[in-house]
Amino acid sequence: MKAQISTIDGGSAGEIELPAVFEETYRPDLIKNAVLALQSERYQPHGTDPLAGMRTSAVSWGSGRGEAMVPRLKNGSRTARVPQAVGGRAAHPPKVEKKLVRKINKQEKRLAIRSAIAATLNEDLISARGHLYEGSVPVIFDDSFEGLTSAKDVVAALTVVGVYADVERSAESKKVRAGRGKMRGRRYKQRKSVLIVTSEVPLRAAINLAGVDVVAVHQLNAELLAPGTQAGRLTVWTAGALKKLEMM
Repeated sequence: MKAQISTIDGGSAGEIELPAVFEETYRPDLIKNAVLALQSERYQPHGTDPLAGMRTSAVSWGSGRGEAMVPRLKNGSRTARVPQAVGGRAAHPPKVEKKLVRKINKQEKRLAIRSAIAATLNEDLISARGHLYEGSVPVIFDDSFEGLTSAKDVVAALTVVGVYADVERSAESKKVRAGRGKMRGRRYKQRKSVLIVTSEVPLRAAINLAGVDVVAVHQLNAELLAPGTQAGRLTVWTAGALKKLEMM
């Protein structure tokens, strides 16, 4: 399968043979498992104090008083310590030793990434994610794209190939999150836009564009290719990145 290579001014730089990975079978189940496994590594362990509700003088009165045999404070009759008591311990509190990380086999993870890469050619999946673009996919630039040093030049290049409308869509989608999360370091929500994949070093000139992620080809993972477990992200490749992808 061959694809057209574009120059940064909208011209043609010939064709390139796409790597065999783009012919991988689409496996949404594997992609979802790989993304969730990756996200689980960012979970922060949390739990209660093991002695919460237990620092008390309460002991049971024992039998023979016509009262429930629950622990009661020594200087009174109020119950304590047990879960059903006011101020008592929690019945099944969260514990820091809980295993939060989901494991995934290496072969399953590798296959999920290959499947997610192949999904970047599926126009139905790309449209289902809400991406806006003109022309066909994949979008491939020649290696001069990697040498751009200003955001203005990157915007111009993305505009001539018809994908900058998706960046604008992402910028317009930014909104304040509903609920408590806005007080916990995640105040804003924003749609994901273009993924730019280069051969050696991420394209820093595009790092501040709305919703855009920039990575080198060896940094690709399932979550970048399928944010929210949904495959079909609009992706911009460079010719050098595809050549390296062929060797992976």
